[in-house]
Amino acid sequence: MSKISKLDQNLIIKKVDKETINIQITDNIILMSIVGEFDKNLKELEKLTKTNIFFRGNSITCKGKEENLNDFSNAIKFLVDKYILTNLIEKSDITLSVKKNMKLTESNVKSFKQLIQTPRKSVIARSEKQSEYIKALKENDVVISLGPAGTGKSFLAVSVAVTLLMEKKIDRVILSRPAVEAGEKLGFLPGDMKEKVDPYLRPLYDALYELFGSDKIDKKIEAGEIEIAPLAFMRGRTLKNCFAILDEAQNATETQIKMFLTRIGENSKLVVNGDPSQIDLINKSQSGLVNTKNILKDLKEIKIIEFDHNDVVRHPLVSKIISAYQKKNINDKS
Repeated sequence: MSKISKLDQNLIIKKVDKETINIQITDNIILMSIVGEFDKNLKELEKLTKTNIFFRGNSITCKGKEENLNDFSNAIKFLVDKYILTNLIEKSDITLSVKKNMKLTESNVKSFKQLIQTPRKSVIARSEKQSEYIKALKENDVVISLGPAGTGKSFLAVSVAVTLLMEKKIDRVILSRPAVEAGEKLGFLPGDMKEKVDPYLRPLYDALYELFGSDKIDKKIEAGEIEIAPLAFMRGRTLKNCFAILDEAQNATETQIKMFLTRIGENSKLVVNGDPSQIDLINKSQSGLVNTKNILKDLKEIKIIEFDHNDVVRHPLVSKIISAYQKKNINDKS
């Protein structure tokens, strides 16, 4: 029996009256994971769905407007599915569960192969666009993704890359980015090359440590299986049997991105990630990310994924901030 099909066995939803529903979760482990310590998850759902929630035994009663009741019941369905798939409910899942049309289905799992198992946690797509992105990372040799912060571009790429490394399907993971906003001038910084660029690669390290643990990752770095390679030092190389990620590509020129992409060799995958709205170059017109997307968009072998504020999976306020800035930019141009 598939995991998703177990939903009906663990969840009973009954409409008591127009403004009340009763939900019973028969599996106590799932129930307590959804309720959270000191009922904190239910309290957050109560606030997000604008309902009144009462919890007793294995029964959750929810009172509110019909639309809000639907939001709550859909959220509970999502959370039960999430636990069945990953054996984990995270804080971010509570906010995510209230998103409109957010569902985990058997067809999604099969078609997108969303679930990424890592030693420390299971990673699952949190939007249809993330599902498409994971599928692209697994099936395409070159992926270019554009979009705002918090959409999972780097995190998911690192998840897939190191999983392939652990499964010995590749020999190396290479993490690269433009190390300094205006030209990658690293010589004046103290230390060896790794120490010079580590601060710029901190977000990638954070993802690695969260997914696989610092001890395991540090050993992989020492063994050369995970390599830190500033974009300026990629020239002239041929990348074989590896997964290379160019992060913060909005701060790379068109020529630099072309150089990176043409490093691809046998049994390799290249990923270019960036946010066109956060260009740090002194001359913003030098950013090559959007031009690269337009130049390569007709190549069937290259998959281009474009995220927007609806795909943000950080704090819900992040999506609102991004949306507000986008509206301002539109108004400024008009």
